[in-house]
Amino acid sequence: MERLGCHSATQEYPHPFIHEVKLTRAQRIRGVILGSVLCPLRIAMTALCFLVMWPVARLRLAGLSEEERARPVEGWRRRLLHPLMLWLSRLAFFFLGFLWVEVKGRRADLKEAPVLVVAPHSSFLDMVALIPTQLATVVSRSENTGLPVVGALLEFNQSVMVSRTDPESRKKAVAQVTERLTSDGYWPQMLMFPEGTTTNGSALIKFKPGAFLAGLPVQPVLLRYPNQLDTVRWTYKGTSWKEALWHTTSQLYTNVTVEFLPVYKPSQEEKSDPNLYADNVQKLMAKALGLPSTDYVMEGRVPVNKLGGLSLPLESPARKTLRLLRRDGLGAHEVQAALDRMIDRCQSGAQGFKASAEELTSILGLTDGQMAATVCDIYSKDEVVDLRPIYLTVAALSGCVGFKSLLHTAFTLFDGQGRGSLSAEELTDLMAALLDFPQRHTAELHAQASGRGRLTEESLQRVLTTHPTYRSVADEYMRPEEAGPRPADGEAVNNNGSVSDGNGPLRDNKKFE
Repeated sequence: MERLGCHSATQEYPHPFIHEVKLTRAQRIRGVILGSVLCPLRIAMTALCFLVMWPVARLRLAGLSEEERARPVEGWRRRLLHPLMLWLSRLAFFFLGFLWVEVKGRRADLKEAPVLVVAPHSSFLDMVALIPTQLATVVSRSENTGLPVVGALLEFNQSVMVSRTDPESRKKAVAQVTERLTSDGYWPQMLMFPEGTTTNGSALIKFKPGAFLAGLPVQPVLLRYPNQLDTVRWTYKGTSWKEALWHTTSQLYTNVTVEFLPVYKPSQEEKSDPNLYADNVQKLMAKALGLPSTDYVMEGRVPVNKLGGLSLPLESPARKTLRLLRRDGLGAHEVQAALDRMIDRCQSGAQGFKASAEELTSILGLTDGQMAATVCDIYSKDEVVDLRPIYLTVAALSGCVGFKSLLHTAFTLFDGQGRGSLSAEELTDLMAALLDFPQRHTAELHAQASGRGRLTEESLQRVLTTHPTYRSVADEYMRPEEAGPRPADGEAVNNNGSVSDGNGPLRDNKKFE
């Protein structure tokens, strides 16, 4: 059950959340030789710069009351300390190997564009963009304030702090950003990375609306690293930040280009719809970069594709589970038998939907108990796991069940009262099980599938198979792993894509009809 996420990521668009620095043997040897000298020297010199920055940063707000700290710093604290911090910042990046920073275009002044939106966001080294923007104010995680030196630098910058785990903190940060952007020049220019997380730069992911909420003009800023070896980036999977730092500091130099595009002035429609505004700026910047613009986002630290309010994971738990089952020697017939045992367990009122890793070993027919524990970890962080999403996702991806039969089973499992209709909460749970990921925005789907106030199996099936947006979920994301056609309802299909009847390796499971 991965088709739309994986299909889009691997065929239609590249996967933006995986980056691995690939080195030839000659590059490895060269990196070891240069890195053993350059890396420790550069880090030591950069650390020295930060040690000097620390007291300078603390001095800027020293002696000020909370009320004064809530206003832009002015007077000698800005005229003297701001240029000094800018020079030290440039020196630090010089020591890291950014010997020069190429700047294209003209940076708009504060009155033209109170916010600069920078993309793509590749790593912590993207802070090099602060130099040609004269240390514009940024938004950062509140957790960073506790880091040595970094916390002081954020304080110096008078950054807007936000906690990703606290909804109230996010609301407060939105209000603070909006207040600053609409201050008519009272606060300095802001710099924001609207992607909200780092990628490998192969595509622009969906922009968050924070920079566009005020409905004011923005200046798009493109950040490029035109180097033969791409060492700067680190993201969800692949090269770690430590490896990125090692590889980058092991190069003789690292090129970076900061390009200021013309100021983007929103239309009246964009002013009233920040998401539309963000999407249009994303498309503009993607076109200038020669990259695709996507609806990919990081949600709960998991890369997903947004589709009509639904969140489709780019990496399917079902795919990982099938890989584990096959590694343990389970073929198509054994997978079908395991699914039969699983649905029998789900439909038995006594034992219910939950199972421990030990029980899952028996249900799946595994010889390795540790493998069952791994499957549990894929779907749940608790000691027990809900069997419904495992059954639904593995059945869909393995091609054992047609979509209508699968939806019928799902509807039956989540219709807790057996009344033939689902509540909004039950629909949310059903879609979360079908799509391998928690769903938070199913209100639109519920409204479209509810006829006369009731969401029935027929009405849900109709929306998922006829509505242009949700049909993609059924046709693409729910398509079996193999490239062959989806089996007709009541038919099963084996791993070679051939339809089998009741005597074939994957029998027609009548209980699904």
